Amino acid sequence: MKKTFIVTGSIIAAFFILYLFNRLTSKSDTTYSFTEVQKGEFEIAVTSAGELIAEKSVDITGPELAQGRDIRSTNIRIQDLVPEGTLVNEGDYIATLDRTELNNNLKDARELLLQLQTNRDMKLLDTAIVLNDLRDEIKNQRYIVEEAGITLRNSKYEPPTVIRQAEIDLDKSQRVLEQRQRSYTRRLAQSKTDLYNQNFWVSRVSSRVRDIEEVLAGFTVTAPASGMVIYKKEWRGNKRKVGSTINPMDRVVATLPDLTSMISKTYVNEIDVSKMKTGQKVNVTIDAFPKKAFTGVVSSVANIGEKLPNTNDKVFEVQIKIDGSDPALRPSMTTGNKIIINTFRDAVYIPIECVQAGIDSIPYVYKKNGTRQIVLLGATNEKNIIIEKGLDPGSQIYLNNPEKPEKFRLAGDELIPMLKERDKLKKAENKTYRKNLQGVL
Repeated sequence: MKKTFIVTGSIIAAFFILYLFNRLTSKSDTTYSFTEVQKGEFEIAVTSAGELIAEKSVDITGPELAQGRDIRSTNIRIQDLVPEGTLVNEGDYIATLDRTELNNNLKDARELLLQLQTNRDMKLLDTAIVLNDLRDEIKNQRYIVEEAGITLRNSKYEPPTVIRQAEIDLDKSQRVLEQRQRSYTRRLAQSKTDLYNQNFWVSRVSSRVRDIEEVLAGFTVTAPASGMVIYKKEWRGNKRKVGSTINPMDRVVATLPDLTSMISKTYVNEIDVSKMKTGQKVNVTIDAFPKKAFTGVVSSVANIGEKLPNTNDKVFEVQIKIDGSDPALRPSMTTGNKIIINTFRDAVYIPIECVQAGIDSIPYVYKKNGTRQIVLLGATNEKNIIIEKGLDPGSQIYLNNPEKPEKFRLAGDELIPMLKERDKLKKAENKTYRKNLQGVL
């Protein structure tokens, strides 16, 4: 019996303790459901993540592949590349490019050059022999013409038939001489043309061999200046590394950024881009240095939107120039950017979740004194909203709906005409905007 009494007493005590705990918790929840109307500086800002890039940089490029060179456009693979972040001096080794394709091209060009040179030399020899034979034939024919002339002169006392035969022989020999001279002239001109064409191709292929040799000499890439090697980002956002390719239109292997002047590159959505202007102040944080704070200004805002990989949202690039310099800052570091759009001094504001609205869209808040206060709203940021009229600093208001809102007394009726007038002006502005937009389209 005594044991049962002890157990029953323990259960009652446990329930009593649980009851007290629930009462204390309920009071605590009630206390934390209120907030105080604040007054002070009110910032409207757009926050976004970004990354650091150098404002200026020196490109480390491979050899010139196309301009002024007899080399077909080709992609060249990066065979070896120093680690990103390597500090180098001017002339230090940076990368090696794959020579396989151009080595094959050079071999083919050399073989073709040797064949063309051999053909040209054979053509020169054949031409010399043929022209020499033609000149001998012309010389021999001149002797025949001379002999025919002597025969004609000696036959002046011969019968007319003999004289006539001598004249015919002289005429024939002269015509043969003229034919051989014309043939020689044609053959000489043809030989010159053939040799010109062969010399042209020999010269062209020789030039191609020199171009390939010069390009191959640049396949060992060195630093054009001192600095830190940063891998180049391609248009898809991937870094150019070993196995990547360069081409005649984009020969950059890596970059040497100027670390004394850094840019935070970020993207904002199309809703917020209209708020962006050059010169706006920005608070910048670096994920790698959470205890450090930096400032900057908006230096450029893109006019044309773009779609980032793996998203359908259209965004606009915004560049923020970091004030001063810090040796700890490096390209590709992740940044947090708070772009200050506007700042209000001595503004009265409350959390956004405190504001309620009925079917008539008239905004109000629940005050701790038991009133449902109509308010005139102003600008807003991510967490708070400005109260232009209806609340005084220090007033206690509900963070959310109270348990019995119907018991709260309505206050601030005098603000209703102002709210309706403001709503009317907004509708007129929207109508004008739509009309102007249709005119533009």
